[in-house]
Amino acid sequence: MLGFAIANLIGLTIVVLAIQFYSDVRPIFNDEDSFIRKDYLVITQQISGIGSLLGNKAEFTIDDIDDLKEQSWVRKVGKFSTSEYGIYASVGLGNGGRELHTQFFFESLPDDFIDVESSDWRFDPMHPVIPVIVSKDYLSLYNFGFAAAQGMPQISEAMIGMIPITFTLSGNGLSETFPGKIVGFSNRLNTIIVPEEFMKWSNYRYSIQENTNPSRLIVEVNNPGDTKIKEYIDRNEYEIAGDKLDSSKANYFLTVIISIVIAIGIIISVLSFFVLMLSIYLLLQKNTDKLQNLLLLGYSPRQVSTPYIKMIAFINIAIFAGAIAITLIARWQYMPMLKAFDIEPASTLTAIITALLLMSAISIGNSIAIYHKVKSLWIKK
Repeated sequence: MLGFAIANLIGLTIVVLAIQFYSDVRPIFNDEDSFIRKDYLVITQQISGIGSLLGNKAEFTIDDIDDLKEQSWVRKVGKFSTSEYGIYASVGLGNGGRELHTQFFFESLPDDFIDVESSDWRFDPMHPVIPVIVSKDYLSLYNFGFAAAQGMPQISEAMIGMIPITFTLSGNGLSETFPGKIVGFSNRLNTIIVPEEFMKWSNYRYSIQENTNPSRLIVEVNNPGDTKIKEYIDRNEYEIAGDKLDSSKANYFLTVIISIVIAIGIIISVLSFFVLMLSIYLLLQKNTDKLQNLLLLGYSPRQVSTPYIKMIAFINIAIFAGAIAITLIARWQYMPMLKAFDIEPASTLTAIITALLLMSAISIGNSIAIYHKVKSLWIKK
């Protein structure tokens, strides 16, 4: 019994602590707080030399996109659409009537790939206000680069929606001005995004070009650590924006390592289960005559096996409590290090429920085995 208790305590503690540690450190590798996150890669064509000046555009053909969709590691593919007309933006900064004027650009992509939710994310040509989602990096560059150097006011995310913005769109013999509004900031997309419905409407209205092939694609992947991704990217001479592939690999390898640790813990728990069953069978074998006499006196197999089942249940409850206590103590030790990354502690509910399910399964298996062993003695007699 002692050997089983120690082995099962070690195995269950490994499982619970691994799950809890995974829950706590996951935000380090992922800006989104969900326990299971979708991974996205932004893919572009490589640009070499002065190919664009010679008429060679870095864009994806229909065949390129279809080939990408057929890859085993791809869930879905989205195309970036680009504005094909002139855009001039004016931003009022409320500092003595000063305004910031600049040429601008728009991109759009399907809403499934956008990580910002807003009720203003729509466009009505009858009441035109252009909603815009901007990369968080752009706001940081303005606040800590441009604004600091030029004496302009710094802007918070909460205040950005109150700043007046106008966009002048020109092309195809037209020039019109529309109000705009920044409705959110994206961690995933390093660009300026407008709704797809607006992009289609504006390109049709102001552009004289026909629809062109996309120059960038966003891909939702199953497994960012899959070596096939890098092989495919290198083979087709594509590029992946930023270090997303490296950070996704780190996240994937974290998952793999934690899975291996959990598997080891489960194996230890399963082995301890068989250690317990061997101990129980030896104990029952030692008391075979007494058990058979009890059965002959009229006690049912269930009554005879109940004391052994209660003993196992008590041991398993103690193991469950011990594993949770050890996990909480270990978590109390490593959490100060994680707080250096401004991480909010994850819930312990997932780890506790997992431990409870595992111990319940072991207890039920033990009880069934004990009952059938005692019943076999009765049938044999």
